[in-house]
Amino acid sequence: MVCRMFRIEAEVDKERRDLLRARLLATNTAASPVLAALRGTPAGREVPLHVWAVDESSGALGGGLVGHTWASWLHVTYLWVDARSRGAGLGGRLLAAAERTARKDRDCTAARLETWDFQAPDFYRKQGYDVVCVIPDYPPGITEYTLTKRLG
Repeated sequence: MVCRMFRIEAEVDKERRDLLRARLLATNTAASPVLAALRGTPAGREVPLHVWAVDESSGALGGGLVGHTWASWLHVTYLWVDARSRGAGLGGRLLAAAERTARKDRDCTAARLETWDFQAPDFYRKQGYDVVCVIPDYPPGITEYTLTKRLG
């Protein structure tokens, strides 16, 4: 075994980031038959999924969901409802529309998301999501939850 010396650097470098991503993708594909089978298929690409709630009279944004689908999963990145519209079911309608699109148009079988304790873990539980991970003190003083739901 050859012992090589490395200089460790901590800096933002987009070119190295892209190189690292490409090498990790290749390494993971070589190591996993599941990922190898996904590569080059429609399910192997992240496809954005956005759902918007627009006020019919004013055109103002009342809420929205931003996420993507990948490998038969819907990943909800952001779900937000204007304070004036909370409690009226708009968040549930946005989430249901995203789940329906993911299931019917993109053959997704499950959904996942992250939320903090002061946001909406109870809302997601009411929508049928199960807590699969709890990370206390991330960030300090806050608990993060990962939730999943089977679609269909």
